[in-house]
Amino acid sequence: MITGMHQKMILQRPMLSKVLVFCITLVVFSSCNSDVVFSKYQKFDDNEWFVKDKAVFDIDITDTLTLNNISLMVRHADSYPYSNLFLFVTTVYPDGKTLTDTMEVILADEKGKWQGSGAGDIFDFKIPIKKNVRFPLSGKYQFSFVQGMRVDPLPLIMDFGLEIEKSK
Repeated sequence: MITGMHQKMILQRPMLSKVLVFCITLVVFSSCNSDVVFSKYQKFDDNEWFVKDKAVFDIDITDTLTLNNISLMVRHADSYPYSNLFLFVTTVYPDGKTLTDTMEVILADEKGKWQGSGAGDIFDFKIPIKKNVRFPLSGKYQFSFVQGMRVDPLPLIMDFGLEIEKSK
């Protein structure tokens, strides 16, 4: 005789198997993208980006011939109070040369519609910032980002990332 608890466990096994197969398939297909040179997020505690919390990405570049596309990735809550994000960007080249710049990332259009894709109240936005870039030197590059908004901490920014992929 099968009790209610055992019956529930038996019914959940096929569902668990489907979820497991889906996860394995997702990992296999996402790891097969050889065009991605670098992709990483920095998570912010309590979904607050303090000015003191630099998002720093160290990247070893060995290929100086291939063209690359560079994108920023922002994950924020639907209730993020601004339509944009100002950033101070510092790039340190392998030879020690440093370049600092300011950029504005537009997260919502003029009607307030968030860019990117949303799941519930969380939005992911991948922003292409440079296309067909060739790294001039091989070695370690460091890209650091500081939020440049007038609010500290900046609320409801969950993650900030950088992705470099080969141009197609």
